[in-house]
Amino acid sequence: MNLDLSGKYAIVCGSTQGLGFASARELALLGANVTLVARNEEKLKEAVTKLDTSKGQKHNYFVADFQFPEQVKSAVQNHLAAHSTVNILVNNTGGPKGGAALEANAEEYLQAFNSHLICNHILVQAVVPSMKSSGYGRIINIISTSVKQPIPGLGVSNTIRGAVASWAKTLAGELGQFGITVNNVLPGYTKTSRYDSLMRNKATATGKSLDEVEKSLVTDIPLKRIGTPEEFGAAVAFLCTPAAGYINGINLPVDGGRLQTL
Repeated sequence: MNLDLSGKYAIVCGSTQGLGFASARELALLGANVTLVARNEEKLKEAVTKLDTSKGQKHNYFVADFQFPEQVKSAVQNHLAAHSTVNILVNNTGGPKGGAALEANAEEYLQAFNSHLICNHILVQAVVPSMKSSGYGRIINIISTSVKQPIPGLGVSNTIRGAVASWAKTLAGELGQFGITVNNVLPGYTKTSRYDSLMRNKATATGKSLDEVEKSLVTDIPLKRIGTPEEFGAAVAFLCTPAAGYINGINLPVDGGRLQTL
C-alpha cells in the first residue's frame, strides 16, 4: 500500500490545534511538506515547530481569517506566488454558534456561508491549477456528521455544512478526470480543546459531573469511547495518499459508529 507523501505539498486550514493540527501532523509524518493556515500568527509559528521533518520536509504557514473571504484570497495568492506547488488542500474552520434554525438571523447564515463555502471555494480555485499540472490532487473538507443526520440545536451549522457537502460532491465529478479527488471527513465526538469546553459548558448547564456528561454521550457510540485527534487525522491523511486514489466524492464519518445512517 502506497502511503508515501514525500515530495507532496499540503495546505491545511484551521491547523494550530484540534482536528486541523492533527491532520497536518499526520500528513507530515507521511512525508508531506505542510503549510499551516489560521488567523493567529503566534500559534502558527509554534505549531510549525511541532511537525515532523525526518524526511527532509520544509513546513511553513500563512495567516488568514476565514471571516473575511477577500483576506483569504489575498493570502493564498501571496503564498502561491512564492510556493506554487500544491497537491493537497484540507479545508477546515470553526463551526457557527449553536441555536435553532428558525431563531438565527439572515446575517448568521450569510457569515457562515462566507466562512465555510466561499472561503473553501476561493482556496480550491487557487490551488486546482497546480493540482492539474501535477496530475495529483486531494481536496479534503472537514465538515460535520450533520450532513447525514442533522444535529439538534445547530441550525445554521446543519444548513451550511450540507451546502459544503453538495458543493464538494459536485466538484468531485468535475475534477476527477484530472487526477483530483474531493472528499469530506465528518468528525464525531473527539478529544479536542473544543470538546473539553463543550463538556464543561454542558456539565455546568445540567448540574452533572464531567464523567456523567461523557458517559451519556458514549452510550450512543458502539465503540463506547470518545475518539482521539490522531485517529481523525489518520483518516484525513489516508484519503490524501496514492492508496486512496480511487476514493472520490464520499462523506466519511469518523465517529465510532454513532451515526444511524448508512
